[in-house]
Amino acid sequence: MAFLTTVTTRLAINALHSARVRRETYIGPWSPEPVNTEDDPGLGAERAEALEYAVLILLEKLTPTERAAYALREALDYPYDRIADVVQTTPVAARQLVSRARKHLASERQAKADAAAHRRLLEAFLAAAQRGDTARLEALFVDDVVSYTDGNGVKLAARIPVRGRARVAKFVAAFSSHFWKAKRIDWVTVNGLPGAALVQDGVVTTMLTVHVGVDGIHQLLWIMSPDKLRHVTATGL
Repeated sequence: MAFLTTVTTRLAINALHSARVRRETYIGPWSPEPVNTEDDPGLGAERAEALEYAVLILLEKLTPTERAAYALREALDYPYDRIADVVQTTPVAARQLVSRARKHLASERQAKADAAAHRRLLEAFLAAAQRGDTARLEALFVDDVVSYTDGNGVKLAARIPVRGRARVAKFVAAFSSHFWKAKRIDWVTVNGLPGAALVQDGVVTTMLTVHVGVDGIHQLLWIMSPDKLRHVTATGL
């Protein structure tokens, strides 16, 4: 078991390094692939929470070795000398890797809203977005809200993040007259939280999820890359 953990972790570190190189050619923001967590009835609440986009995006900001050390310590409760063996460093350095990862994640986490509040905010956003109601959109956002679009160059996908309450509200309102036309909006439970799937001619063309706190919407994430939408299934609103 120890041997398998070591081999798997090292392969994962190599894969993460390779993935970062591949993303240098990716067009626009990159996000983790969405997971329909409602499709797996055996998925526990803890594991679903670990798959939340806010958590995954934070983990992406760690180095591959930091992520490996953090996962071994937090998920598997490995002692630092064992972590050092796996990631090929010293116990002191392993402790520092885990400490840096914890500090980085803690500094960026906000108090989050419960699932019911999350869905209410997403519903309110969808209503305001379709009307192009900038005032209502601004009221839903925190000051430093960010809108990310993961499209890898597909048509209508923004290639850079949009930041700030007023700018994001204007950005969303600007495409209200055409973006939502001929699309059905269905609910999905994606990465442990409610999301909205935009369906056109029976195909999911966009998956929208939001990261919310007790003070409002912090992030919008629009997934439009066809490769990442293949496994997204939706249920009617």
